[in-house]
Amino acid sequence: MDTNWRAVILGFAVMIVVGTLGGLGLPVVGVVGGGVVGGLVAGYLAGNGVGNGVWNGLVAGALGGIVSAVLLALLGALVGAVAGPLGSLFAGVSVLVVGVVVALLYAVPSGIAGGLGGLLRGAVRRRGVEPVEPVGR
Repeated sequence: MDTNWRAVILGFAVMIVVGTLGGLGLPVVGVVGGGVVGGLVAGYLAGNGVGNGVWNGLVAGALGGIVSAVLLALLGALVGAVAGPLGSLFAGVSVLVVGVVVALLYAVPSGIAGGLGGLLRGAVRRRGVEPVEPVGR
């Protein structure tokens, strides 16, 4: 399993855009949908079968989860600063728990969708149709 960083970064970018836009309309479904679509994109772009697609989708999803957890930690720090020492402790523990849940919400569906993307890319190649490579490579 090779990490295709181009596929991971593009999958992450798609994840952020779809998760943000979808999150405005359907809060939980939009975020999970962003993880699924981003993982699918990462897995498809990475290619080389299901295993490689799962890995790249999982890495893209974990990256999205980590970035989201850091943003939640900043929010928790603001709440903790206003609420005093006990509020700070409560906010820190809450952010840790929510950060783990958010990372899983992104990583697991992204990995599954990445496997599907890798499978789809492999199916296209087996039919004898080569995907178009970007110009400039």
